[in-house]
Amino acid sequence: MDIEAARQQMIDQQVRTWDVLDARVLDTLRRVRRELFVPEALRGAAFADAPIPLACGQSMLAAKFHGKILQALAVEPGETALEVGTGCGYLAACLSELGAQTTALEAHPQLAALARANLRAAGFPGVQVVEADATRWEPTERYDVIVITASLPSYDSRYQQWLKIGGRLFLIVGQSEPMMALVVSRKSETEFTRAEQFETAVAPLENVIRPSRFVF
Repeated sequence: MDIEAARQQMIDQQVRTWDVLDARVLDTLRRVRRELFVPEALRGAAFADAPIPLACGQSMLAAKFHGKILQALAVEPGETALEVGTGCGYLAACLSELGAQTTALEAHPQLAALARANLRAAGFPGVQVVEADATRWEPTERYDVIVITASLPSYDSRYQQWLKIGGRLFLIVGQSEPMMALVVSRKSETEFTRAEQFETAVAPLENVIRPSRFVF
């Protein structure tokens, strides 16, 4: 397989067609070697338009999804970024490539170790991978950018409190299809705005508390 041709085809036929046109984001998807983050047995599918299975029942999102997230967050060099549920570490690498000082949370020890190894192999040793359950973890600092790629059954305001003023949070809310991807922006200590991005459906964040249902 011609890897560079396959990478460019992924960008042209998948990412761009999902209205991801930001030049910095497209360049990032060209430079970060996606194939190094895919399990070795599945590397032939690194550029496929589909999620890629990982260990622990998790998966790597399709590249068009990563592009959509990065474009929505408009990451600037020098910002701090937090990814919740890093899996294989690919999106954390993209955040770092865009110039963010990146921390990645991962609840599964096996995946945390995998992400660290992948990030080193791909040339991103500065990304800090923290083994932690985001539903119980509390940060010691605020962030400019936060990404939660798993879904929440209902909006949870605790994550927006982790933002600096001017910061942006990407998350997905819903219990069934369609779910809504949102970007939440912090305007002040008490003011936040929400902007709907696109409809989707992804697996829920592990250990998240689901709203109780009425039983008649």
